[in-house]
Amino acid sequence: MRGAARAAAALRTLCRALPVPPAMDGAASPNGVATPEGPGAIPEGSGATPEGSAGPPQSEGSPPGTGETLITEGRATIVFPSANEVFYNPVQGFNRDLTCAVLTEFARLWLRPKGIRVVLPGEEEPGGSPQSPPEAGDPPGAPETPRTARPGEPCEGGLRVLEALAASGLRSVRFAREVPGLGAIVASDCSPRATELMARNVARNGVEGLVTPQLADARMLMYQSKAQRQPFDVIDLDPYGSPAPFLDAAVQAVSEGGLLCVTCTDMAVLAGNSAETCYSKYGAVSLKGKFCHEMALRIVLHSLDLRANCYQRFVAPLLSVSADFYVRVFVRVFTGQAKVKASASKQALVFHCTGCGSHHLQRLGRASSHGSSFKYSPATGPPVGPTCEFCQQRHQVGGPVWAEPLHDPSFVEGLLAALERSPGRFQTEPRMRGMLSVIAEELSDVPLYYTLDGLSSTVRSNTPALLQLRSALLHAGFRVSLSHACRNAVKTDAPPAVLWDIMRCWAKLHPVKLERLPDSSPAARILSVEPTLQASFALHEDANPSSRRRGLKRFPENPEAFWGPKARAKPGGGIAPSLQEKRERLQNKRRQRRDGAGLKQFPCKRFKEGTCPQGEQCCYSHHEPPPH
Repeated sequence: MRGAARAAAALRTLCRALPVPPAMDGAASPNGVATPEGPGAIPEGSGATPEGSAGPPQSEGSPPGTGETLITEGRATIVFPSANEVFYNPVQGFNRDLTCAVLTEFARLWLRPKGIRVVLPGEEEPGGSPQSPPEAGDPPGAPETPRTARPGEPCEGGLRVLEALAASGLRSVRFAREVPGLGAIVASDCSPRATELMARNVARNGVEGLVTPQLADARMLMYQSKAQRQPFDVIDLDPYGSPAPFLDAAVQAVSEGGLLCVTCTDMAVLAGNSAETCYSKYGAVSLKGKFCHEMALRIVLHSLDLRANCYQRFVAPLLSVSADFYVRVFVRVFTGQAKVKASASKQALVFHCTGCGSHHLQRLGRASSHGSSFKYSPATGPPVGPTCEFCQQRHQVGGPVWAEPLHDPSFVEGLLAALERSPGRFQTEPRMRGMLSVIAEELSDVPLYYTLDGLSSTVRSNTPALLQLRSALLHAGFRVSLSHACRNAVKTDAPPAVLWDIMRCWAKLHPVKLERLPDSSPAARILSVEPTLQASFALHEDANPSSRRRGLKRFPENPEAFWGPKARAKPGGGIAPSLQEKRERLQNKRRQRRDGAGLKQFPCKRFKEGTCPQGEQCCYSHHEPPPH
């Protein structure tokens, strides 16, 4: 309680130090959109800094202060402290590039009914008139010469955006300078140091007319916007770790049909290393299977839909991405009691065999159509017996997970078309084009996937080539695709029995030494059955997907060492104490093991038997344990 009181006192001190011009008191921003009020709001261009700071915001082009560096990403250049006071990770540059692209396409959808046309630099004719793509969704009463929205210009009636955990404000500054059709951006953070840094970066980039830094708790800010009936059209959540504490407020604070962008970096939890923690945060049990990265996406979508259902709302995914060490989902949120009733039929439990890795999905509900109406009822199951029919091992049960498509195909095609119309817009454009192309090729109605190495290691055979396995499935009359979540993925509508028949045929062509396999092993039990399908591994004309033929950059290598999550920011900078202590504790760990240090706490088994030849030179303890 004393710590909370000290934090509140510090917050009040900071707020008193921020001068509020008379024009900001209950006034609207220059673009006609009301700006957030309250003691935590920093006025646009006010140059306010907390007590003890280095001084007013620097003008554009001025050098950074002592202990600070300049970071340029996209069209934004920000000041960033060299100490770890405010969080920044260059790995997330792809995340930010992708978000700018998604936000631009969403602005097209959102502003088209208002007669506002979104225009990017590459979409303009040499004479200056926009050459926007044909838009069949223009409203009947739209003017012949619609208004145009360009990057960096406030748009009256444009999107109202909230970056709830803004840190340095880099993402908000990039939105303001690179995304057209925005009316106002609120960049919020609960750290006084981060909020002061945001104000400087906003002034440096000249986007005071669009971006308003605000010192506030993200949850309280979203709940207040809901209570004041001022929802945000776009809410971006990119926290350090799990976004679970913010999801309830976010699904309420986003406007009808608005966009919710969520990043999760706690992949150890979502990928099955801590199933009980995953349930407490997301309401689903994660599994440690080969498909764990796609299952992580489906767990996050399930959690979002579940929380939205509490308020008669539901989600519709536009794009769901697993990249590097995180997952990122973009969903629209709608309201409708009838549609919410169908949510149970969109969720499923996952039965995963611990022996061979076969998986089956069990829907939680069933929706059947009767003319123009639907009837909802509980699903029947389970889809598996007490043991696996292929290897007689037990099943693990995970989920519930989202069992509907992860992406909106038309939206993905729009993203790819926008990249073609304005090349060179993003630094990570080759990777974006490659990943979006693989996503466009994915089988949208097939949840989860198998992997080449997983199938071959189960039967203890060498691994077939990707095109060989894809050809065998296509020759058998089934569909098959890659997955953006794993380079070795095989996503197919073929049942597990067909997959294992194909692997049995492969094992006949490349014999496995069955005499070395235990009779109870999954490989022995699967290969002991004769295949009912005679697989053909001859190259099929459709085996090589378009993204692979074109040589797109689909799964790039890490550009440098330690390309992953960074240490959590802390007041005063430096490495977080827990991480620093962990590094000191594990320093020279392998050398200590090799020298035998640290093993004296364990009793020597040979000494107990009286056969240890090492004597006092033994690295284990020769002391008798105390009696119990």
